Amino acid sequence: MVSVEDYARYCRYLVARYGARPAIWLVGGDGPAEKASIVEQLDAAGTEIEKWDAYQQPTGIHYSPHAKNRTHQEKAWLDFQWCQTGHGGEHVAERVADMWRNRPVKAVANGEPTYENIGRTGNGAGWWQGHEAWCNLTAGGTMGVVYGAGSLWQWRLDANEPGHANWCTASGAGWREALDFEGSKYPGIAAKILEGLPLANMEPNWDCTYGRRGLLVPGKLFVLYLPGGGNSAILCKDVPRSYRVYDPKTGKVMAEGTLEDKETAQAKSDSSGEPRVLVFTAN
Repeated sequence: MVSVEDYARYCRYLVARYGARPAIWLVGGDGPAEKASIVEQLDAAGTEIEKWDAYQQPTGIHYSPHAKNRTHQEKAWLDFQWCQTGHGGEHVAERVADMWRNRPVKAVANGEPTYENIGRTGNGAGWWQGHEAWCNLTAGGTMGVVYGAGSLWQWRLDANEPGHANWCTASGAGWREALDFEGSKYPGIAAKILEGLPLANMEPNWDCTYGRRGLLVPGKLFVLYLPGGGNSAILCKDVPRSYRVYDPKTGKVMAEGTLEDKETAQAKSDSSGEPRVLVFTAN
């Protein structure tokens, strides 16, 4: 067990070695973050990073799957909280929503959804990763989305490198093959769709539609995720009138439209069965 003082000193060393480059500091990960000794250790580490990092780069905690994801919430050094939802292939965006509601406000994200093909081929694979990304974003994970893959996270040199347990590898793949898994492209496509938009202060929203997944900056931006395409009623004037329809599997603009200037209007995705993202922006 590393002492509180030694761990803080190690974090100061990391800042000295790497802090001149872009960084995100994770002061703890996968541990029992609510245990008193760990709370003390992480607080000392975060305080030390805040003291020595001249660039004030983001500092936060990456929790284990069964954590409450809210220790140190009030600390000045803490900029973000990252939950983890394990590797069982489940979409658990409510963990992100729970973090988003905590106060004082901190950035939040799902720092570890199911890694693609981890443990078995097909686990969290393909479009599963795209749906996961948009669900986490619209639940309040506006710090961004995170992607991982079996055999990639531990840099397995090749498909036959010994010493790796089956549960944490992708069958028949080393790290290089894992880079080419289908699902890896979908979080990047999400970033391209959102690039350049007025994202500041966006919040999860479901009351401008009949409960659909969305993000709203009133009067400026509304991002609506429709997992199965189709149309959606827009129920409030806070949503800008002009919109584009994106295919989140390719990033291509599939259609454009303008809402009628009335309290309730219909937005059309021009798709039935395929996922679509509608981006409403002010002219």
